Amino acid sequence: MGTPLGDFVRAKRDSIQPESFGIPDRGRRRSPGLRRSDLAARAGVSVEYLTRIEQGRDRNPSQSVLNALADALSLDAGERQHLRYLAKITGGGTCVGRPRPEPLDRDVRPTVLATLQLVDPGVAYVANRLGDVLAFTTGFELVMRGSGLLEADAPNLTRYVFTDPRAREIFPDWGQLADERAFDLWFGPSIEISEWFTAELAPLAGEEFTRRLNRHLPPPRVPLRINQASGYALCWHRETLELPATDGQVLVVLLPADDTTEQAMDRLRRRPLRAIG
Repeated sequence: MGTPLGDFVRAKRDSIQPESFGIPDRGRRRSPGLRRSDLAARAGVSVEYLTRIEQGRDRNPSQSVLNALADALSLDAGERQHLRYLAKITGGGTCVGRPRPEPLDRDVRPTVLATLQLVDPGVAYVANRLGDVLAFTTGFELVMRGSGLLEADAPNLTRYVFTDPRAREIFPDWGQLADERAFDLWFGPSIEISEWFTAELAPLAGEEFTRRLNRHLPPPRVPLRINQASGYALCWHRETLELPATDGQVLVVLLPADDTTEQAMDRLRRRPLRAIG
């Protein structure tokens, strides 16, 4: 059975074209990317040892081995930090002896709330990169009403996508959104906070989450399709506006991508809302 560390090393190896490292093409092979023997040679370890790491049979490689693998895979600074984190959780040392970091500030500045009011009754929300939904317009509530997302005490889009079965029905392009949420989590807001959130979510979300988290490639930005609970199939363009770094938040505005969505929203706004529960 694999481990997060082994899965990451193998995925990175498979993503590398040998020619990019000056290694000649040796003909057809069963899997893409860099051969295990080539990576082992670059890292200065045996093929057998690299195999044990990738297959999860060695869970405690030394720091020198991790550094050698990082060099051999040409990891950037963010990927090296992630490699160290994966080694930590693979070896069973997740956050041992470390205080839990302070949670992100969930307060939204008054001027940002005022901006949401200007957008209303359009569809928009404020979130952080963990996926916490911190504020939203009545239009966003209308779109997501009945999905289960906003019914949580502290709505979190990342947790919802990976752990709530309804998410796969609400978002027909679930895989695309899952890739986006995993990338945003890896991208920020801080290493410590992301590590804690990941450690808490991974056991619930399983392999779908871990595999996507290890990709580190920004997913393509495509329209967001939503199957609204009332039966409308909606399609949206998204504009994501980064708020100041001290906020650690983004303002996301959804704009109708077609006439069908615009007409559906007009009908939804004319429909009286019913209380939930």
